[in-house]
Amino acid sequence: MTTTDPTAADPSGSAAARPGPVRVRLTVAYDGSAFHGMAANEGVATVAGTLAEALGRVLRHPVTLSVAGRTDKGVHAHGQVVSLDVADPLVDLGALARAVNGICGPEISVRAATIVADDFDARFSATWRAYRYTVLNRPDPDPFLARTAWWVPEPLDLNALRLGCDPLIGSHDFSSFCRRPKGAGPEVTLVRRVLDARWHDLGDGVLRFDIRANAFCHQMVRSIVGLLVDVGRGRRRAGQVAGIRRAGDRAGVPTVAPPHGLCLWEVGYPALGAPTSDPRGPRP
Repeated sequence: MTTTDPTAADPSGSAAARPGPVRVRLTVAYDGSAFHGMAANEGVATVAGTLAEALGRVLRHPVTLSVAGRTDKGVHAHGQVVSLDVADPLVDLGALARAVNGICGPEISVRAATIVADDFDARFSATWRAYRYTVLNRPDPDPFLARTAWWVPEPLDLNALRLGCDPLIGSHDFSSFCRRPKGAGPEVTLVRRVLDARWHDLGDGVLRFDIRANAFCHQMVRSIVGLLVDVGRGRRRAGQVAGIRRAGDRAGVPTVAPPHGLCLWEVGYPALGAPTSDPRGPRP
């Protein structure tokens, strides 16, 4: 990767003349099928571990990544955001992205790279995350959607699916839809603020669920989709969703949608002028 020598303007070439490192933001897409989730985990292939290794090779120094969403095993991303510090302040970001994509592609792709303020953090600066879940609702499976959509052959009532979304909007305790972190005490809150949740009919039996919130807890989206699909099948009623949410009982949502239909679509930050939630809200 080609860079410019930051000491070129200083004939002495002294270390004092070198500017400090810069913080870089990457927008990353990936097919999570072959990875054991986003977070680095020794002994297994993860998105963050693979990406950090590639970045270290290209930049020629170790990197520490902060990630906006800790996606689970098999979950995909279109707009995951990663931040890291790069030692060379004159790094060629285009060359960096191309080099990393050459190592990690096609399963992982750096879609954009920008230099950001030193206090930017991909996780803690985020004010909302948006996920998409795809359901293939027709009698026969489609091998070309098998890695990215949950095949549900039974007919689903789209109106019921949409009615089931209403009780999810707003700030609520989502304990019924979340796996509580191991060892978490009573002070750990599972209150999240859902800003939007809706179903779309894309045609040809393809349904898409979009949900945006200030943050999500573990398995929250997949549990919501599992319950709503049960509503669409007629196993539950849309009017029961509010009561299930208020109960705070994980046993009330036995169906968890499979991971391969889920995609982290976008992450919002105040500096981008995007819609925001309360920045004081809980973190994922």
